[in-house]
Amino acid sequence: MSIGLGDSFPSGTFLLKDHEGVKHVSTEEYFKSKKVVLFALPGAFTPTCSAKHLPSYIKNRELIIEKGISVVACMAVNDPHVMLAWGEANGVVGKIDMLSDTDCSISESLGLDMDFGKVMGRRSRRFSMVVDNNIIIKLFVEEVGAFEVSSAENMLKHL
Repeated sequence: MSIGLGDSFPSGTFLLKDHEGVKHVSTEEYFKSKKVVLFALPGAFTPTCSAKHLPSYIKNRELIIEKGISVVACMAVNDPHVMLAWGEANGVVGKIDMLSDTDCSISESLGLDMDFGKVMGRRSRRFSMVVDNNIIIKLFVEEVGAFEVSSAENMLKHL
């Protein structure tokens, strides 16, 4: 079953790599006392994720922050080294947190994981949400193969 509005973000650990190394950050700590736009996607460097999803948040990040959001974060089922490399390749280091759900456990606990087959395996579905002090207050989950409701443009309409 999928997570819903008003639910607490499930307990888990994000991996976040910067130039000092890999940090293990609990979801409770990450979302504490701030309003976060979190968007998730199947994988770094994949076609729709690289051509549309991440670019929509790069383009609209400042507008999202102006709406009272503390942090914009991207989550994918990739290791933290890949997430940092993808962030560097797109110039978002220090602007968008690139969160690693390495083992898919956070996506699974949200009920927003799926099996993408032999090439990609178990990954996060494409979605976006607003988490306010660990409570999910907005949630947009894509139909499989779609890219509409999880975009930054749609998020801005709902902030």
